[in-house]
Amino acid sequence: MRWPCKYNQFVDTSVMPCYIITEVATTNSAKSNVNVKIDAIVKEQATRLLDRMGIDQTTAIDMFYRQIISEHRLPFQPTVAKTYGEQALDLIRRKKIPNITLNADENGNAYIDKEQHPDLYDWAANG
Repeated sequence: MRWPCKYNQFVDTSVMPCYIITEVATTNSAKSNVNVKIDAIVKEQATRLLDRMGIDQTTAIDMFYRQIISEHRLPFQPTVAKTYGEQALDLIRRKKIPNITLNADENGNAYIDKEQHPDLYDWAANG
């Protein structure tokens, strides 16, 4: 039996029955529809860029799926967007502002003593 495989080569299983083909690319396979809902602006921007590359949406999605199959993973590393609190902590760490205990007034409002922590006061006041 002959099976089409990568790069349109054929493997004759009667000659090489011990080989496992892990990637099969059929040439005359049936087509299937993929229906997705996507933000209209994202679609418009991507379509414009794909047009400049000479690639239609169907081909781009087909390429994306084939890359997933080839790499056995997404072709990019998804990341989780940081919360505002995490972003603020990153800024504090980059500026190397020391962790301190803030004082609080009788209403529970935190305040920074300008004389005791001038760098932190300046950062809080001016960014």
